[in-house]
Amino acid sequence: MFQKCKQSGLSVSRDIVYQLLKILDPDGILKRKRRRLHRRQYVSKGPDYVWHVDSYDKLKPYGIGINGCIDGFSRHIIWLEANLTNSDPKVIGNYFIEAVRCRKGCPRRVRADMGTENGHVEQIQKFLRRHHNDAVAGDKSFLYGKSTSNQRIEWFWGILRKEVGQFWMDLFSEISSDVGEAAFSGNFLDKSLMQFCFINLIQKDLDILVECWNTHTISGGSGMRGGNRPIMLYNLPELYNKEHCLCYVDEREIDVCAEETTPKLDIPCDETVRDLCMLLMEEDGYGIPEDAGDARNLYMHLRNSILDQL
Repeated sequence: MFQKCKQSGLSVSRDIVYQLLKILDPDGILKRKRRRLHRRQYVSKGPDYVWHVDSYDKLKPYGIGINGCIDGFSRHIIWLEANLTNSDPKVIGNYFIEAVRCRKGCPRRVRADMGTENGHVEQIQKFLRRHHNDAVAGDKSFLYGKSTSNQRIEWFWGILRKEVGQFWMDLFSEISSDVGEAAFSGNFLDKSLMQFCFINLIQKDLDILVECWNTHTISGGSGMRGGNRPIMLYNLPELYNKEHCLCYVDEREIDVCAEETTPKLDIPCDETVRDLCMLLMEEDGYGIPEDAGDARNLYMHLRNSILDQL
């Protein structure tokens, strides 16, 4: 929380943050002080040894799917994306291959839940690792398992809900329960309008969360000294007697794999609905929403305008 305040431009001391948390979350403070929060031990050989991939479905009823990936050793977020879907394997595959392109290499292994949305990631990972000669190369470089065992990313979803997800869930629930002019029925038009109005704002929140998370201080852990940050653990593993596990990949192979995936649109939304919304916004003098209130007003205006014309 102290780190989040700093990144928001607030000048506040740790003591003040602590005192405020004692008022807002006394039970949590007490449990942490008594060391009652017990976590399972996780062991990894270093950054990029295992990437954990999973989807977050709490906003899916409103047409918005979130997918994320976290490095097992450092807890560094590899990607965190909001899109039209988190169940299209080509979309998830694009997140993966672009992360590989950025690093010019792939992880030793990828860990994911059983599900068709991870099919492209599986095939891409095995293809990129087919000629490597380590113990987990080829078919062994991708692991399926139960969601309860995918602990790194599953644990992070609790952080996401507390910091970002709950706010949007409450807002969308309010819109859904409005029986007046802004009712949300869950049909194609309503979901498309939700996507048009809200996805980029949600993505902005996710980006802020990633920045805050990757630079926050981890309070100790197995084999770690207090004060470590995911970004340091990921980029400077030698400080912790670990080594980089990234596997080099030829750029031409990355390009081949990318051709089989679906990139994210600048404004993730059905193209016809998007063009109609842009036209209505231009005619009525509406701009791109800058916050949740603007987005809600825009959603209500666009929905009413389109329904009036039907």
